[in-house]
Amino acid sequence: MLGGCAVVAVADAAVTVVATTVKVGAKVVGAGVDAVIPDDDDDEDAKKE
Repeated sequence: MLGGCAVVAVADAAVTVVATTVKVGAKVVGAGVDAVIPDDDDDEDAKKE
């Protein structure tokens, strides 16, 4: 019984690591896309001021 709990704990930790890695990777890709394809929001904000 104790061995089964250990397996579940290890599997849960692995899923948590993968989910965190995916979130971080998505943020990095999003930042890269913003750097390559700048939007015009900054120009519009400057005109309003």
